[in-house]
Amino acid sequence: MSEENAEKTAAQIVWDDSAIATNYANVCNVMGTREEIMLLFGTNQAWNAEQKEVKVRLSNRVVLNPYAAKRLMQLLEIGLKEYEARYGELKL
Repeated sequence: MSEENAEKTAAQIVWDDSAIATNYANVCNVMGTREEIMLLFGTNQAWNAEQKEVKVRLSNRVVLNPYAAKRLMQLLEIGLKEYEARYGELKL
């Protein structure tokens, strides 16, 4: 297939952000089953490093099928590589 034909058959993606919500998270967790991967997002409510219990207020749950989760993983990897190339390595 020529490049011209490939361009004609490729679908155009239109991002509609009219109903988008923005949330902040400084904590995330991943859980999964055979059929789905769950991403949990929240904020750490601890202000004192010596606290015995750290409360994380969960605010969002995103459920993905394994294929969408793998695509997300690849996109995050690309995004983080670009970030680190620009601002330096993130050390955990």
